[in-house]
Amino acid sequence: MTNDFSLHEQKYLHLLSKQFPTAASAATEIINLRAIMSLPKATEHFVSDLHGADQAFMHVVKNASGVIRRKVDDIYADTLPEEEKRALCAMIYYPEERLEYCHKTHANTYEIYKTRLMQVTEVARAVTVKYTRSKVRTLLPKEFAYIIEELLHESKAEPDRQMYYNAIIESIIETGKAEDLLKAICHLIHHLVIDSLHIVGDIFDRGPGAAHIMDYLCNYHDFDIQWGNHDIEWMGAAAGNWALIATVIRVSIRYANIETLEEDYSINLLPLATFALNTYGSDPCERFQINDFEDNSRMKRSASLIAKMHKAISIIQFKLEGQTILRHPEYQMQDRLLLDKINFEKGTILINGKEYPLSDKHLPTVNPENPYELSQEETELMSSLVHSFHHSERLQKHLKCLYQRGSLFLVKNNCLLYHAAIPMNADGSFTEVDVCGQKVSGKALMERVERIIRDAYYGDTSPETPKQKHEFSPALDYMWYLWCGPLSPLYNKDKMTTFERYFTPFEELEKEQKGAYYTLANNRETCEFILHEFGLNPEVSKIINGHIPVHTLKGESPMRADGLRLVIDGGFSKPYQAKTGIAGYTLIYNSHRMELVAHSPFQGREESARTGADIQNTTLLLDFSNRRLHVKDTNRGKALAAQVEDLQKLLYAYQHGILKENI
Repeated sequence: MTNDFSLHEQKYLHLLSKQFPTAASAATEIINLRAIMSLPKATEHFVSDLHGADQAFMHVVKNASGVIRRKVDDIYADTLPEEEKRALCAMIYYPEERLEYCHKTHANTYEIYKTRLMQVTEVARAVTVKYTRSKVRTLLPKEFAYIIEELLHESKAEPDRQMYYNAIIESIIETGKAEDLLKAICHLIHHLVIDSLHIVGDIFDRGPGAAHIMDYLCNYHDFDIQWGNHDIEWMGAAAGNWALIATVIRVSIRYANIETLEEDYSINLLPLATFALNTYGSDPCERFQINDFEDNSRMKRSASLIAKMHKAISIIQFKLEGQTILRHPEYQMQDRLLLDKINFEKGTILINGKEYPLSDKHLPTVNPENPYELSQEETELMSSLVHSFHHSERLQKHLKCLYQRGSLFLVKNNCLLYHAAIPMNADGSFTEVDVCGQKVSGKALMERVERIIRDAYYGDTSPETPKQKHEFSPALDYMWYLWCGPLSPLYNKDKMTTFERYFTPFEELEKEQKGAYYTLANNRETCEFILHEFGLNPEVSKIINGHIPVHTLKGESPMRADGLRLVIDGGFSKPYQAKTGIAGYTLIYNSHRMELVAHSPFQGREESARTGADIQNTTLLLDFSNRRLHVKDTNRGKALAAQVEDLQKLLYAYQHGILKENI
């Protein structure tokens, strides 16, 4: 080996030569990678704050926020009537359900198969243009790989080729494979129309479908998640934080959503029901009644028991939160220690130096001498619940997926993604926060917090501390702080007034003051400051957040700071829609443009498959560029360019006899 390369480069080139053993193979890969870099940038799809709205979320993904309908309009323009376009889109979105509907309503399915196969192939051809044939080939099911490739690359302009094309279609139908092929092509479209999916936090709580969303995502081809506070709540609970286990159960009950716990995650709530009946049997628990059961007949029938369970777990939550605050004075949350401020004789509570009457005075499990101590029965109940959370296979699978595919923030393709906030002072500087013994701010804060989140699950892996993880470890306790702490980048409000909403009738006590970030980040100068902190150029970059619903009914806009920051929480979940006025925002970022899309409420998967009903999308064009972006302009392109540089060195080594080819 000569001095052309350093010792480190020599070792690396030896390893690289195992994969590319000849000059020809290295040259071929250079050509391939350069060709990929010249392709148009693939489409990225951004969503946020799903809150268990599984059907609406999955429909938005399947229709790619209206991209598929736009492709259909581009291809067929005025050649197809509106009803036919809707039917074609329904087939692409939900091929299984649509085919079943066609069987029921059409006597001659032959014509349906023939027409739809030709149409979905045209749409598939339109969405494959951004990809190499080799990539498309890897996505094809083996059974139909050859046939789909032939259909995608056949030219119907020549009469002879048109006959060949028609012969393929007819043979597929005659051999009984039309339905399977239709499904395969539709799923290929789903895969290609969105290259990568970004979820800017909060999959859990409110709606009933979080587990179904996670099932879907765990099998999705390419996604990432920037954790939100509701995700951290569930992640902390699954990892064993007692206070967050109580919180997850309370929130699930509050939103009439216990099926997620019992049916989806096999969490045994019978011990809670038994404890609640024994403890609050004669208590009407009026402040804990649930009124928004909608069509949940089971919970309607059990309304009285549900209210008792709701109160029982709420009291346990407040006790466990108090214990956490007492263990960690550095959280500076002593103002949230409220159980010891109760005057049990007078039925009042002291908040901010003022005495208020309690709206519920029946607290049989709270010991005035030690109000944050769990009773023996409560301790046994929590031990049972902790066991259920630890041994829920589906929940633990989803937890691993959240850790493997998630992060606190993401920098990708000139976008900075994080769910809520970066704590800031009123003067626009970053707030220094004590995170498990280290004071950090800005990007360092986000990196430190992510490390702690991982330690909470995997155990403390620092060199000076043996690997450990238990219910009250500092990292696992900090997961609770991230859920509701004033300087948490996932919350960043002065307090979470859950206790006041349950136990006092005064609305002024329920107010939660947002941190300075939420105002400052509406200014361009602040967003430029944040982008610089993360190494991004404000001239070409954007911040993408969720967390705070955009109230369009009040005239709020998702575009802040002259369009430098986008807030895409528009209310996927029904409980938010009365305030936001829409049913969610999504963001599409392709090779030509970045566009924000507002969605109307979804009528349901069955209705969409049957009638072709779609979510109505309103597109707000953000950026349009006459210069089309290519793969070389993306993070992936930079990685490919580095690979090309390495391969060029390998090729040089072969051509100059520095390395011997393995011919």
